[in-house]
Amino acid sequence: MQGKIIKQISNQYTVLVNNEEIVCSSRGVFRNQNITPLVGDNVKVDISKKLITDVLPRKNELKRPVVANVDITLIIMSVKEPKLSLNLLDKLLVNVIHNKIEPIICFTKLDLMKEKEIPKFTEIKKYYQSIGIKVYNNQELNKLLEVLKEKIVVLTGQTGAGKTTILNKLEPTLNLKTAAISKSLGRGKHTTRHTEIHYVKDVYFIDTPGYSYIDLSELTIEDYQNAFIEFNNYPCPFNSCKHFKEKDCGVKEAVKNEKILKSRYENYLKFGGLK
Repeated sequence: MQGKIIKQISNQYTVLVNNEEIVCSSRGVFRNQNITPLVGDNVKVDISKKLITDVLPRKNELKRPVVANVDITLIIMSVKEPKLSLNLLDKLLVNVIHNKIEPIICFTKLDLMKEKEIPKFTEIKKYYQSIGIKVYNNQELNKLLEVLKEKIVVLTGQTGAGKTTILNKLEPTLNLKTAAISKSLGRGKHTTRHTEIHYVKDVYFIDTPGYSYIDLSELTIEDYQNAFIEFNNYPCPFNSCKHFKEKDCGVKEAVKNEKILKSRYENYLKFGGLK
């Protein structure tokens, strides 16, 4: 029988087969073949033995969060408590875009902003929209659901940004655990301990533990250039330009003329090891 892994806790996998959830283990030979079943995987199952016998080919895979066969990554970012981290946002975007998955940003906790903070946030939001990324806030969930309908959507973002809260708001019967922000640390506490798919409002949501670290060490400078998608709009005189110390660089000129968000350019330099 064929099914989809919808939850993983340690070495136990919950597989959805014909609308029935079956808790399975995986074949020991997978370890020798360097195969690790992931949430989102389409698999073959021996029902009688409750055993995953085969992992079918994936269309994509993320290493953090560790999921497979994703249509959209919904990046949940808080603007306050915890404060907005453009560094983390850009890292997540690089990770998603590099893996050829569509990113969508959802900002939360806008009600906590002071009036003087709103113009700067509005500028940031409009910029990400201008480079072709869909951007919403948690007061626009109905609009967001229309875009996500029947898609497999992985929720990611900083701990405490409100990923689980959004799921509870969409489907209160889930009753997923949430926790207050740690005042001493200034960031959220982990409440999601494992990765699991929830079918909510015609959307397959993959809830994952939040985190503030992501490893992009395997990417090349060319990978970063491609992931910072707006850089392609500003050609340079030569193809090998790193957009750092070169003369007549179109990207550097765009930053100078405020056509590229300065924080985006600074993050590109940091991620690429150029600064």
